[in-house]
Amino acid sequence: MAGFTVQEIRARIARFPKQTLIHLPTPFRKLDRLSAELGGPEVYIKRDDLTGLAFGGNKSRKLEFIIADALSKGADVIITWASLQSNWCLQTAAAARRFGLQPILVLFKTYDLAPEYDGNLLLDYIVGADIRIREAEKGKVVSEEQAVGIIEEISNEVREWGHKPYVVSVGGSLPGFSMDLPLGAISHAAAFVELLEQAESGGVSPTHVVIATGSGATQAGLTVAAMALKKDVEIIGISVSEEKEAFARIVLKISEETERALGLDSSIKRDDIIVLDDYLKEGYGHVNREVAEAIRLAFTREGIVLDPVYTGKAMAALIDLVTKGRFSKKDRVVFFHTGGTPALFPYRKTLIELLG
Repeated sequence: MAGFTVQEIRARIARFPKQTLIHLPTPFRKLDRLSAELGGPEVYIKRDDLTGLAFGGNKSRKLEFIIADALSKGADVIITWASLQSNWCLQTAAAARRFGLQPILVLFKTYDLAPEYDGNLLLDYIVGADIRIREAEKGKVVSEEQAVGIIEEISNEVREWGHKPYVVSVGGSLPGFSMDLPLGAISHAAAFVELLEQAESGGVSPTHVVIATGSGATQAGLTVAAMALKKDVEIIGISVSEEKEAFARIVLKISEETERALGLDSSIKRDDIIVLDDYLKEGYGHVNREVAEAIRLAFTREGIVLDPVYTGKAMAALIDLVTKGRFSKKDRVVFFHTGGTPALFPYRKTLIELLG
């Protein structure tokens, strides 16, 4: 059975309202020096760290749809949660302010960083977010089950103020609370179409996309679009927080809901979801030598800054996969840069120790 065309996928995505927040398309180019350094496949990069809202990041793609949904439901407060140095929370706060919504951020201490006003947390403060800091299990992304009691309490507080809250889960990924549809994943189905058109206009046919995967929507959206278009592109998610089986089930669930929302054939299966958990090491938010060295390599060879929690870990994984022969020399691997670079600064002591 033939796949959908790019035009058909675009038309299905266009049914969902969105607000303009970012600069698209984000840049796509070959990493010539890094490719030569690794001596393996051709390595390219999709620069979603340059979306343009609050230091950039791929979460802003999701927020174009999520903010439109919040406004359509008459909300004047947006509530979400994540870790202390969350780029998702920063971008949510910036997007909310852009459209006159009050952001409330519940930030969980999921790794051993002091809650100092630095990195994303400093920017949360400057943008005027209502910041609520809570304790949490170290090394894991806080789940909906763990957060639901706190979120319900804050939502009731907002209603008592006479305001209407819009609650969206961590990363804007799983439908639930105020978000009825997988809007985050739908935005990344559009991102895959954008990436594909850029690559093919330059005579490049990607064979793999490597991404840091934390809440699931980015990987789900890319995978759904690749399958709908019948493109033989392997989407490889590098888990930053969960074991692969547990996380693959989350990505599969989001993927299935995305297919239904877009009216696509429900053909996605568990085997289509590729999640690697080999690089979790000590868990979410922990920076090791391989991550630090990957950050330095990308910066010194290509002038590209990665973050220590997501993209640094994904780049360390890509380097290791090349070393182990996971890709052939003829492969064309796209590294999807999801942003998050303000989180570098709170990790400065650790990075200096590891790179010294």
